[in-house]
Amino acid sequence: MTPHFARLKPAALAAALISAGLLGACTSTATDTAATVPASTPKLRGQAIAEQYCSGCHAIGRSDKSTHPDSLPFRKISMHYPVRNLEEALGEGILVGHPDMPPFQFEPQQIDDLLSYIESIQDPA
Repeated sequence: MTPHFARLKPAALAAALISAGLLGACTSTATDTAATVPASTPKLRGQAIAEQYCSGCHAIGRSDKSTHPDSLPFRKISMHYPVRNLEEALGEGILVGHPDMPPFQFEPQQIDDLLSYIESIQDPA
């Protein structure tokens, strides 16, 4: 069975860490994203990861709305804690977030790229 998140937008500047409750406790390793995104800036690679793995539930842009009621818009993360606090969780398998968020595990370069993108879109405090 193909996971729901695998049917999301292709990684031509795409991404999503979760896909609203349809995945339950599914685990994903995000190893193929770097290969599908052309060499570019960390911010653009991070945006592609966010669109592919996170956009199914989270607002990943500067003005969009999260489709899952418990999914924090990425632009508001720094209002709750420093964005870089997600680094360890993304590397070890994120187990936090909304209750039906599946765990994800990213490679170090993917983590840096994703966090660079998230930092770039934060709302001013």
